[in-house]
This record gives sequence, C-alpha cells and structure tokens, in this order.
Amino acid sequence: MGKSFAVIGDPIDHSLSPNIHSAAFRELNLDSSYIAYRIPTDELEVGIEGLKKIKIDGFNVTIPHKVEMMKYLDKMDESCSLIGAVNTVTNKDGVLKGYNTDMDGFLEPFKKKKLIIENKKVLLLGAGGAARAIVAGFAKEKAKSITIANRTLQNAINLSEFAKKIGLDANAIKIQDVKESAKDYDIIVNATSVGLKNEQSPISLEGISDKTIVYDIVYMPMNTDFIKKAKAKNAVIIFGYEMLLGQAVRAFEIWNEMEAPYNAMKKALLGGF
Repeated sequence: MGKSFAVIGDPIDHSLSPNIHSAAFRELNLDSSYIAYRIPTDELEVGIEGLKKIKIDGFNVTIPHKVEMMKYLDKMDESCSLIGAVNTVTNKDGVLKGYNTDMDGFLEPFKKKKLIIENKKVLLLGAGGAARAIVAGFAKEKAKSITIANRTLQNAINLSEFAKKIGLDANAIKIQDVKESAKDYDIIVNATSVGLKNEQSPISLEGISDKTIVYDIVYMPMNTDFIKKAKAKNAVIIFGYEMLLGQAVRAFEIWNEMEAPYNAMKKALLGGF
C-alpha cells in the first residue's frame, strides 16, 4: 500500500514542494505520492478531517495555517512549542504530531558549507514568522549577539525579548537605522519579503567583506538585489532555495525515517525556477 503526502495552504499553486518530494520518491523507488491541497483560511478544521479520512501519512503546512494548525495537533515536538508554529505533520493511526523544520532548514546550509555561527555577530532583517525560527537557530548554535532590524520597532523588540529568553544577547532597531553599519556584522540575514518583487536591497551592504555571510530567505527570484549587492562584495552567499531544500529534507526524514536524497531534491527544486 503506497503512502500519500501533501502540502496545505492558501494560495498553494505556487508551491515547489510536490516537485521536490516526488523527485525524492522516484530516486529511492518509494511507492508514495505528494500533492498540493488548497485549504482556504477559514476551513482548516474541515480540511484536516478530510485528510484524516483519506488516511494521509503526513503533510506540510504553509501560509496561512502554520499557527492555527497547532490547535489540531495531538502531539508536538519541542521545535513547535519553541517557535509557536508548525510546518510538518505526521499522521499515525489518526494521531497528528507536529514539527517545525524552519530552524533546521535554516541551519542546514551553514552545516553543508561548514560555516561557523558560534561567537558571530548577526544582523537579522525582519521580525515575522520565519524570523522567530531563525533566532532560535542562532541561539542553538551559540551566536555571540543578534541585532534585529525591522520596519515596526515594536515587533523587533518583541523578538529580541524572545531571543534573550532563550539565551541570546539581542537588541532591536528600525531597519532604516542600519545605515552603514552592515560592515560591523559577521552574518546578515534578510527574513523580510523585500526582494520577492525585485525591490532594492532593504539595506546598504557598503563595507562588507569576503568573510561576511549574507543569507536571503527569499527564494524566488534566486538573485535578489540584496544577493547581487552581496556578490559584488565577494561575500559568502546562502540562497533562499537552500533553506527551502533544508526544510524539505528534514520533512522527508521525519516521514520516512531514512536519509533524504539531497542531490535529487536539489535538482528538482532548481528545475522549478
């Protein structure tokens, strides 16, 4: 009997997850399928019941359901409760267990490239949903400090309080106050949506060096203005697709309890651009 998986969200037709997971199943000759399943914002409960009825083996959760989905879980791992959102669910005999692969997905490219986070100074742009998982990742890897820069200062302050609570030295500023200070940081991460529509980089990268790690979690387009400016300075680049791939790999391993075929999944993902 084959296994079935899905990604739920609204909108969902842009999702690259079906391509990535289907490639993994093919690579390992697994009798499994993966579909994108649109569940409108106010129909999550009914949608979940439908998935249980067809005995789905697992599913990914994307916008706008990542927080509300927690209400329908029977169990959750610590990443879920820490980050306050869920993006991967297993279904074992009707028991739904939630995970959040955002943190591991974010950290995966650092590990793959053997880049050290410990004792590094971090500048994080943005204080939305993904930013919380990123802060948790930097705390786990013992970054020296983090400055959270956001358009709305209060959101940055709230996130910096969370960072301090989990043992990370943190402060908050308005994004326009970054000015020429990017060069003072070892790692700069864009966790805003700026770049999705080819907008200008949210900050100046003047003065950064070839040792600065610049990471944009926007994955479409791949070469945002932020990334282009970092490349011009010969910085170490991490693309948004690498986080997406890291998340997919982790979800695959949670569901299948085996190592994911990273290269096959990467090829499928890059083919989707």
